[in-house]
Amino acid sequence: MTDSMSRKHIDLLDFRELPAPVYFRYADFDTHEYAAAHRHPWGTLEYSSSGVLHMEIGSSRFMSPPQYAVWVPPHTEHSFYSNQPINYRAVCLAPSLCRELPQQACTLAISDILKAILKDFAARDVKIPEQDADVRLAQVLVDQLQQAPEHACYLPYASSPGLLGILEALQAEPGDNRPLAEWAAQIHVSERTLARQFVRELGMSFGEWRLRLRFLAAIEALGSARSIQEIAFDLGYSSGSAFIAMFQRQAECTPEQYRRSHLDGRKV
Repeated sequence: MTDSMSRKHIDLLDFRELPAPVYFRYADFDTHEYAAAHRHPWGTLEYSSSGVLHMEIGSSRFMSPPQYAVWVPPHTEHSFYSNQPINYRAVCLAPSLCRELPQQACTLAISDILKAILKDFAARDVKIPEQDADVRLAQVLVDQLQQAPEHACYLPYASSPGLLGILEALQAEPGDNRPLAEWAAQIHVSERTLARQFVRELGMSFGEWRLRLRFLAAIEALGSARSIQEIAFDLGYSSGSAFIAMFQRQAECTPEQYRRSHLDGRKV
């Protein structure tokens, strides 16, 4: 591997089948750790309790903040990459428990109950629920997963070259404030045509996609020593208060609260 000095391979579970119908995995991954494309006979809920989860599933890219998790059905090829240090959590489910879950990879909204169970099990390093109380909690967790609101992808990507070029340019520079009209002129279409293309291919408007991108970028930036004001300006906001308002709407906490609760907890 030519980039082995900068990237570290993550060990995969070496089971032929799961040792229990519900199996939990916890890990603290550093920057630039990855799992190469692989598949297994069980389904997996992949979740980051802090940081942004980056995955490729088939030909789709998934980036999910801590309010969401990525569901990978059995026998589905997927890979994983840590763009920053993250608290990784995985719930592995036997095929029989996957029948009531989506048959395609998707993003699932994570309820407070589900978060609390994952946090409790991780704190006690419960990999296989064996105590009666833990078995009941695992059943609640599976029930919560089966009821979780489904999203195709938190930050979807396009297939058409023109739109994909715009998305990649924005991802490289999330603070780029150019309006939709300028992006449309760049690929020689009308603003109205490009607006329709966003909704048709991504299921959301240009403004919503850029807002989600900036929220993900903010989560990653909060892992650095930069001030809230510096992060706000880097992400194209004219003031720290505008950035804080955006973040609070998305995360239901301020950037400083997120930094304290998620990142300080990671050091424990």
